[in-house]
Amino acid sequence: MSSATTMRPRPPTTTRQRAPSLAEQLGRAIEALRSEDIEAAEPLLNAILQQWPAEPNAQHFLGVLHHTQGRVDESVALIRQSLATLPNNAGAWNNLGNVLLTAGRVDEASTAYEQGIAVAGEQNPAAVKALINLATVYRQQSRMADAEASCRRALALQPESGDAWYGLSLTLMAQGRVHDGLIANSRAVALWPRHLQARDQVIRALLLLGDRDRAAELYREWLAEEPDNPVVQHQLAACLGEQAPARASDAYVEVVFDAFAASFDAKLEKLHYRAPELVAGAMQAHLGEPTATLDIADLGCGTGLVGQHVRPWARHLAGCDLSAGMLLQAKQRGLYDVLHKAELVHYLVTQPERFDVVLSADTLCYFGDLHAAMAGAACALRPGGWLSYTVEALPETEPGPELRLNANGRYAHTRAHVLASLQASGLAAVDVSEVSLRMEAGCSVLGWLVVARKPQAEAV
Repeated sequence: MSSATTMRPRPPTTTRQRAPSLAEQLGRAIEALRSEDIEAAEPLLNAILQQWPAEPNAQHFLGVLHHTQGRVDESVALIRQSLATLPNNAGAWNNLGNVLLTAGRVDEASTAYEQGIAVAGEQNPAAVKALINLATVYRQQSRMADAEASCRRALALQPESGDAWYGLSLTLMAQGRVHDGLIANSRAVALWPRHLQARDQVIRALLLLGDRDRAAELYREWLAEEPDNPVVQHQLAACLGEQAPARASDAYVEVVFDAFAASFDAKLEKLHYRAPELVAGAMQAHLGEPTATLDIADLGCGTGLVGQHVRPWARHLAGCDLSAGMLLQAKQRGLYDVLHKAELVHYLVTQPERFDVVLSADTLCYFGDLHAAMAGAACALRPGGWLSYTVEALPETEPGPELRLNANGRYAHTRAHVLASLQASGLAAVDVSEVSLRMEAGCSVLGWLVVARKPQAEAV
């Protein structure tokens, strides 16, 4: 009889887990830091330094982390410790410069950036960030020539750096080189990721750079998303320069001017906007001393910039505009006896022989052919009445159309078209002078300042 063998169970096998390596722990910490997850990154970096107290990369990134917490002295100390071990770490020198610059220690920041460039090598794209930052330091030190040179060195290494173009734009602006600065700024906008910017900013930048094809492509994409958007419809037509509408639509004018009614005056002041004072000045030269005896219409009155100049001549001052936002601003000035929300030509033809003076500053640039507007003005004026307005000037240096819709969405007209539309309406041109209306992209925008008069009624 055989005896039974007792089988004992085997103890379970255990797998000893491998501790994460320094590289793995550092990778997790850096990923958390880049994701701005400070609460996760800080204990990871501290754990590394507990195990490897002199680990330079952990010191560097913990210093960067402390900088985000406002712990400047600790940040500087840690990054310097890191650089004592890894003196050729260009990124650490750049970050040290950033911390010092934020703390207002400009000279020390400059030294850190220069050291980072030196260790990277001037022909190394790794030096680009430090060169851009060094330009910032030079601007603060009013060393504009050095700042420009630093930006251009960065662009020589990385021509598609939006940040370098932006730094150059600030430097050029500070030197009074406005047009060049705006071009550099537009290059920056065109290069920065589109999803980080307002779409209209990108398109304006492309137009300033003369890249109408790319701008039109973006307008088409936008219009596919918003097919009824009147601003995009008009701007696409302006961008293409083809099949231009007879004038900007009522919807376009309302949307555009309602959007910036509150900031209109401040923005135009920066552009050295002169149209209102030019139109008013032209009238004052012909009307003599103010006697408050005239009925005056201000077409496209906006916020009342013309009204403030001509009120002393007016017995009755009427304002007309399509933008409710603009009319609200004009009402607050307390200058007008009446304000009408109406389209310009419609308003004129419904006011037969109502006015002694009709004025319009920088409004008819949203009209193509001016004949209908001039006929309306002739209808609304009393015999002997005066008209003054501005439009943007289209040079007559070579044969071509008498009017054009420009990429900025406004129409420009030749002097010949201005004179022809006055003559067709029965108005007599008194003066058509070339003037500077405002600054745009650092350049003067030329226009026509027009003064005309309706003939006196013939004696019966």
